[in-house]
Amino acid sequence: MSCKHYKKSPQKYYKILSFATFIILLYACSTTKKVPDGEYLLTSNTFEFEDGKQPFDDELKDYVQQKPNKKQLLFVPLSLWFYNAANPKYDTVLNEYMTYPSEMRNQKLRDSLFIKYNMQSSVGKSLFMDRLYHNWGSPPVIFDETRTEKSAESIEKRLTYRGFWDGEVIASDKKDSTNKKASVNYTIKHNSPTIIKDYYYNIPDLAIKSHFKDNISKTTIKKGDILDQTNLEKEVTRINEIMRSRGYYRFNSANNEVYFVADSLKSRKEVPLTLEIHKDSVNTPYKVATIGNIDVAVVDDISDYYEKRTTQDSLRRIRFHKMDNRYKNQALWRAVIEDNKSVYDQKKLNLTKRNFLAMNNFSVLKSEVDYRKDDGGKISDSIIDVLYILKPLDKFELKLGTDINYSQLLNLGISPSVDLTTRNIFGGAENLTTSLSGTFGRIVNPRDISKRIGAYEISAQASLQFPRLLLPFSYYKLIPKRYTPTSSIVLGASVQNNIGLGRVNFNTGLNYFANVNDQVSHRLSLFNTQFSLTKNKDSYYDFFVGDDNIRRAAFDDYFVYNPQLGQQFYAGQLTRDQVSMMILQDEGYVNTLNQEQADRLLSFSGTLVNKDRQTQDVIISSMIYNFVYNEIGKKDYPNAFYFNGKVELAGNIPSIFNQKRDEGGVVTSPQKTIFGIPYAQFVKFDFDVRKYFKVNGNQTLALRQFVGVGIPYGNSSSMPFIRSYFNGGSNDIRAWVAFGGLGPGDSQIDERVRTYLMGNVKLTTNIEYRLPFNDMYEGAIFTDIGNIWNLEDSGFDDQFKFNKFIRQMGVGSGLGLRVNIAYITLRLDLAYKMYDPNKPDAERWRLKYFQPLKPTMNIAFGYPF
Repeated sequence: MSCKHYKKSPQKYYKILSFATFIILLYACSTTKKVPDGEYLLTSNTFEFEDGKQPFDDELKDYVQQKPNKKQLLFVPLSLWFYNAANPKYDTVLNEYMTYPSEMRNQKLRDSLFIKYNMQSSVGKSLFMDRLYHNWGSPPVIFDETRTEKSAESIEKRLTYRGFWDGEVIASDKKDSTNKKASVNYTIKHNSPTIIKDYYYNIPDLAIKSHFKDNISKTTIKKGDILDQTNLEKEVTRINEIMRSRGYYRFNSANNEVYFVADSLKSRKEVPLTLEIHKDSVNTPYKVATIGNIDVAVVDDISDYYEKRTTQDSLRRIRFHKMDNRYKNQALWRAVIEDNKSVYDQKKLNLTKRNFLAMNNFSVLKSEVDYRKDDGGKISDSIIDVLYILKPLDKFELKLGTDINYSQLLNLGISPSVDLTTRNIFGGAENLTTSLSGTFGRIVNPRDISKRIGAYEISAQASLQFPRLLLPFSYYKLIPKRYTPTSSIVLGASVQNNIGLGRVNFNTGLNYFANVNDQVSHRLSLFNTQFSLTKNKDSYYDFFVGDDNIRRAAFDDYFVYNPQLGQQFYAGQLTRDQVSMMILQDEGYVNTLNQEQADRLLSFSGTLVNKDRQTQDVIISSMIYNFVYNEIGKKDYPNAFYFNGKVELAGNIPSIFNQKRDEGGVVTSPQKTIFGIPYAQFVKFDFDVRKYFKVNGNQTLALRQFVGVGIPYGNSSSMPFIRSYFNGGSNDIRAWVAFGGLGPGDSQIDERVRTYLMGNVKLTTNIEYRLPFNDMYEGAIFTDIGNIWNLEDSGFDDQFKFNKFIRQMGVGSGLGLRVNIAYITLRLDLAYKMYDPNKPDAERWRLKYFQPLKPTMNIAFGYPF
């Protein structure tokens, strides 16, 4: 911070310093306000590792029995402040008062507690603020030496559990009698771990042994590894899943059939380990269970089924019990993965339950699997009956919502939305979702910047979802039911006015979905068709004032060269587009230009590219295939991997019709049309790859690589505006705002023009290191690298070339803060340009122009990737 900033606004900095001083004094004075004399407020637990850290050491803090008061706002114990703000006279009363259920907390209860604690003079008092402070606050954590010793013992036990049998933990405290505060330090020494010398298994049942050996390559236990009990637990879970998928119902249900024996008689450092799998009696064989009856009941209340108020029907070995015919048997049958007389597989039962819930038509009142009982109560040991009791959800579901948003064009807007879901349209669990949403706000009038005008975008969409594939043939051998195939038909329209150029969009499509498992999914969109029409093309220069200024300068230059044409234009005999075409086609004029005029002409040609693309009417009729592999959020994948690959092929069906061509644009050639609208032809590939690494326990290194290529062909010389790539924004290269002037390539064209230029090649690399401060706050350090290009030079030196693309990558870095509130993550990122390829060579590295108080600020919800 320079002195000139202070001299300009000393009051502002005085207020900041005064507030900071107030916070520091408040923190120093208030935290021990209610700590009794002779006691100490526990302020911190620290850990010191004498022989280096192990990967699991961050979890040791969870075994400390006494933790300091939690801090909010990064470093402030706000809840403790609230508690201390309450009148200490009422602490005993309010502490007991808060133990009662909320519905019992009333004046009558308070009065009874006042009498109980001999405080009759307070009867009738509401204590509203004191109750509020107690409700929001938490009492001071008083240092307890006994709990500190027990914490050290718990940490030692955890070290033993993790394979460090000789681990040592020494707890020491530091007390400050003057300030009534204490801190505890845990000194941890792991010493050498206990190693698995040899690994054996004892499995008397030959069938169980065979299944185990078939999957032994995936075991988490290996000779020479540390004897870590968490790995043994994972191995037991893995074995349970294998056996329960091979027909062994209730395998190890009491957790006493699979266990490990470690022989430590000879050594504590190298011990043989034996896996034992057998029932209480070693000679008792395991039996494979098969599925017997499968019953699916659709009722309004669970008693309707048991009191036999339903009518029974069946389809393909599944029995249905229904009170009416709202749902067809075929729709219910599709959700059931298991089959009569098939071998029991717990995964199929789980998937069936998931399918019923995914239909968004039912709640599952009961999901029961048990051995069959005959009329005499005798239990079978090999036949399992399955029962699902479903309750239909309400026919209609209405959702209302609103968002407040900000953008470069619409400074501040409100976006209300209404969604209506109508369930079971045709009796086959089909759902119709209709949505109406809008964005409304005011923008600066481009014709008069001292005034504002209204702007809006209204959209409506209907989506009809089917719990099956809409195909004219049976597909279950090709795509099994366990893939949960579904379809949807989408129809939508939107109208946009004054947010840039006004547009009307129509879209429709037929989509197919299939989930192979929890990680892999496929989506195929057939007949994905979009009409995009510009309403007010003649107003382009009214909304894009910067482009208009460049046009005027280019026209003035040309009219000096050709005064007669200028007279015709000002007389209204020629349009702006006609003059623009004449300028570009006049080769003799280009040869007369000096460098400054040539730069203006280059900028002008860029505005014409923008204008033709921004005012483009286009039909995009495409087929899109999307493959997703996703380990994010899965407990078995701490270092998660994510891949999203998409291929779009557009324009082949319209090309069959080959109707007449339009007149083209200023810089675009005539194109074939359908219904008078040009159609786009292109193939587009998008690949999004992400990898996450857990570092130092709960910290995360996140990497993302995006590669996108669009190849126009046939009827298109360039990608349509709505399918092109751009740079910037909160989920991209954050040092640039969306359409913020990065790219294409290292073109030196006027930044006002370059802002809206797009490309058909995109490379983006993102690196982010995430450091949680506590459960609520998380910091981040990030670097974003990337740019856009075109496959062919558009006249701006923007062609992608392997020998120079690295030097053309923009680089931005910064810091971020994430705030986790309930299920929502609020994100704030402050980013700075480090390398700008669109600057002159001597100015591309931006470190010498670094302005820490002027970052590019991104506010968003959720992680960027």
